[in-house]
Amino acid sequence: MMKIAKIRKLIELLENHDIGHIELSNWFTKVKISKNSGRIVAEGSGTPGNKKIVRETSQTAPQPADSSRNSASKTEGTSDNRVEIKSPIVGTFYRAPAPDADAFVQVGDSFNTGDTLCIVEAMKVMNEIEAEFSGKIVKILVENAEPVEYEQPLFLVDKQ
Repeated sequence: MMKIAKIRKLIELLENHDIGHIELSNWFTKVKISKNSGRIVAEGSGTPGNKKIVRETSQTAPQPADSSRNSASKTEGTSDNRVEIKSPIVGTFYRAPAPDADAFVQVGDSFNTGDTLCIVEAMKVMNEIEAEFSGKIVKILVENAEPVEYEQPLFLVDKQ
């Protein structure tokens, strides 16, 4: 099993260097990461389940070559504490743990470090996305059961 941190390092390697494709395999895990038109696509098997991660962007993070996707964490005309929480993986976004259950968070809800904000399903594995900081949900940017890309904004939040 390959850890998410190791996959993130591979993605950063792709972003920061003139490399177009990385493919790794070991025992039960196979990971392919490709850069195409500035977008990074990661796919693999044997990924860890229920990994609890949220990637908070910062203005010093490397920017993708595709200028149509703005990954800046601050939004123009808003407070300095407003940030986007982005998807750490490619998958399907779910607001609740089950179809008949209440959503993890709603617009206007406050959350604390460690609270589950949503689930991103990747390859039949439900990955809980937890907050790395406290804040308040300003806007939910993705519809329930909608596919999401790597680093696609999921929530706009006021960081506390």
